[in-house]
Amino acid sequence: MLPQLDRHRGALPRPDPPRRGGIRVSDDRTPAGRFRGDHPASSIEFAYAGIPTFLKADHRDVEDVAGYDAGVLGVPYDSAVSNRPGTRYGPRAVREASGWWAYLSGYKGGLTNMRTGEDVDFDALSVADCGDVPVFPMDQGTTAESITAHVATVAERAFPVLIGGDHYCTYPAFRGFAEGAGHDSVGLVQIDAHTDTVSESPIFGREFHGSSTDLMADSPYASYENVSQVAIRGYESPAFFEFAEETGLNLFAMPEVEERGMDAVIRDAVAAAADGTDAVYVTFDIDSVDPSVAPGTGTPEPAGLSASQALTAMEVLGGHDAVGAVDLMEVAPDHDPAGNTSRLAANLLVAFLERKFAA
Repeated sequence: MLPQLDRHRGALPRPDPPRRGGIRVSDDRTPAGRFRGDHPASSIEFAYAGIPTFLKADHRDVEDVAGYDAGVLGVPYDSAVSNRPGTRYGPRAVREASGWWAYLSGYKGGLTNMRTGEDVDFDALSVADCGDVPVFPMDQGTTAESITAHVATVAERAFPVLIGGDHYCTYPAFRGFAEGAGHDSVGLVQIDAHTDTVSESPIFGREFHGSSTDLMADSPYASYENVSQVAIRGYESPAFFEFAEETGLNLFAMPEVEERGMDAVIRDAVAAAADGTDAVYVTFDIDSVDPSVAPGTGTPEPAGLSASQALTAMEVLGGHDAVGAVDLMEVAPDHDPAGNTSRLAANLLVAFLERKFAA
């Protein structure tokens, strides 16, 4: 019987080339292999070269991530936004930006984090990039089902990492994490400029990126008592503060971050989310960062986090045992021609994963 064609490539399926520490290992029986053997530096892939998987990681299907520390999923969906679109391009941009850290590791070997003074072994970090979740731009319900199913499949096998995409996507991802990991109760740490607690919009309805937190708190897996919101700012209705007090929502608005410092605030936030729950889901909306630093987002809000404050938050959260999944949402690269937003977003995920698996 003839071997079946790979429908995605139109060619016979081939085994993946052997790799060592993310670097190709060549076959010296081929001309290319002999050249690489004669020129060892050719095994180092530049940050801007190659196929842009996250951290230049192996590409694997969601069903094939067992044995990896983390499985990365992109969610190129922005049909639930209420302001500027463009976050559908976020996953690709963040993946491309992440190549810098893979390049540094391959080029320099052992690294020391100059922020923390800690040695980092990126070879100890085993990441699989599972590509993008299938999305349906004109069918939000089917898109949500797809996100939940794919995140659940990863969560059964590895630590889920998501790159969005608009912030509505966090709701089905949160459900997928709870279902796949078998958790009855999941806390939420939300780093965001906005509360996303709208229960019903006269324009956008029940389900859009401004209602994702309310949808999660209304699910069987969460309650507001285990939701912590960090870096909230801008304007809110007076009724929100009554709502927060009545529901037990843990609010750490931007003035508190400035007064107490991010380290103290984020530790309190994750402790409140973890109290009495099976695990904690972390969602980082890039609009929590000041738009002078990260302009590439759909709903920028002035007077936000610095890059240093944002990195501190992700370092602390990555080191917390209760945290079982993370996403980074709302990167809209077309609003930032310099690419600084995507680079910071990639750095935030690298800092998180470094503390979780490589420190």
